[in-house]
Amino acid sequence: MAGAIASRMSFSSLKRKQPKTFTVRIVTMDAEMEFSCEVKWKGKDLFDLVCRTLGLRETWFFGLQYTIKDTVAWLKMDKKVLDHDVPTEEPVTFHFLAKFYPENAEEELVQEITQHLFFLQVKKQILDEKIYCPPEASVLLASYAVQAKYGDYDPNVHKRGFLAQEELLPKRVINLYQMTPEMWEERITAWYAEHRGRARDEAEMEYLKIAQDLEMYGVNYFAIRNKKGTELLLGVDALGLHIYDPDNRLTPKISFPWNEIRNISYSDKEFTIKPLDKKIDVFKFNSSKLRVNKLMERQRLAREKQMREEAERTRDELERRLMQLKEEATMANEALMRSEETADLLAEKAQITEEEAKLLAQKAAEAEQEMQRIKATAIRTEEEKRLMEQKVLEAEMLALKMAEESERRAKEADQLKQDLQEARESERRAKQKLLEITSKSSYTQPMNSSTTALPTDLPSFNLISESLSFDFKDTDMKRLSMEIEKEKVEYMEKSKHLQEQLNELKTEIEALKLKERETALDILHNENASRGNSKHNTIKKLTLQSTKSRVAFFEEL
Repeated sequence: MAGAIASRMSFSSLKRKQPKTFTVRIVTMDAEMEFSCEVKWKGKDLFDLVCRTLGLRETWFFGLQYTIKDTVAWLKMDKKVLDHDVPTEEPVTFHFLAKFYPENAEEELVQEITQHLFFLQVKKQILDEKIYCPPEASVLLASYAVQAKYGDYDPNVHKRGFLAQEELLPKRVINLYQMTPEMWEERITAWYAEHRGRARDEAEMEYLKIAQDLEMYGVNYFAIRNKKGTELLLGVDALGLHIYDPDNRLTPKISFPWNEIRNISYSDKEFTIKPLDKKIDVFKFNSSKLRVNKLMERQRLAREKQMREEAERTRDELERRLMQLKEEATMANEALMRSEETADLLAEKAQITEEEAKLLAQKAAEAEQEMQRIKATAIRTEEEKRLMEQKVLEAEMLALKMAEESERRAKEADQLKQDLQEARESERRAKQKLLEITSKSSYTQPMNSSTTALPTDLPSFNLISESLSFDFKDTDMKRLSMEIEKEKVEYMEKSKHLQEQLNELKTEIEALKLKERETALDILHNENASRGNSKHNTIKKLTLQSTKSRVAFFEEL
């Protein structure tokens, strides 16, 4: 009996000693943080805590990554943290990283912290050669990275050798040329000096705008086999699904944009893709690494599908917002018209009242003069005096009445002037409201639109030019057109100048290249460049064929 009680007490004591919290370490691209987490927390609880700590609102791009047995996996939001196959040693380490990449960084990334984290991650991937970058572009990107870190170039401060300890170029690029560190620094600094005036966030955005056009940017690769057993690579990014030859990660053989895919399903080692066109048969492929499939591919592909669904919901929200803006615009337009009509009427009435007041004042003066004349020529007789006094009294009363009426009309004129001023102020506010509505509509991209890369099948909403029509002055429209045209010309000139600089640097360092050190990706990139192929026009060419013919081609590879 005593033994049983002791046993129960021992068990209760052990139960009480079990910790209710555990420690996690979160590693971002530029910092480390530690948190105490409750054992009951799910992935979302920890993820939300990290996002709040960072002040990050654009959470949909990111996730928490961990490593288990040399395999990376992502923390699931709806599963308890400790139910994952995470290491048992504390602190449990997670890396806060971008899972999904925007197609257009400038349009989709709103917060500066989001942009900064993307910049650091993409820069590291380029330096680690997970994203291929040609030599001349590497130098240009390095110059923007230097601008972001050091600010404007100052020859008195940034003297020769100031970049000696910086990692700015991929090792592959450095090894490809017979160039000293000083020679690389000289070329980077030459471009760095041209970026004067750019703030850190502007330099980082320029970096991302160049990087997003690199062929391997944002693409996640997975080894697959088709029905014939051919070894291939599946690339998943914001544009869709792409099929690559294992030896060529730059140029896809086939592409399927997200707007052509209805559904993705997964069973055991087999993926099934259902095209949007129901007349086309599904196509399947297999993956040899089952564990990788379960931990990564399924979640990633499902998320890409979810992004498309979110984009469709975003479209519906845009349509609803468009209708609301139309109604607001109509009401504001009507208010403006009423304000203009009221202002015109009040102005006319004020003018009439002011003229009446002047006329009454004139009559009052005439009555006063008449009274004085009568007094001067008064007749002496009592009767005449009495009559005269009565006339004088009547004249005084008339003069007093005229003066009062004149004063009343003058006050009414002042009030009408005040009403006119208020009406004009209402008219100004109504016009301001219209400008605010048009300004809002020109930037109506859901705060959640920066969230995902919209599929190409969704309509683009031009809320100003197509959906709202206001009576702007011709001068305003001409000025706006001139500004747009000016920006277009400046962009074209800048792009042309940039391309000329890239070509000039490429030609300059070509003589120093060690051909025998060229990698397979260097050769493939040069071949694409000589044919005029880029990331986007390659995918565009591939999707010119019908979905059916592309599916058939995939199965015959």
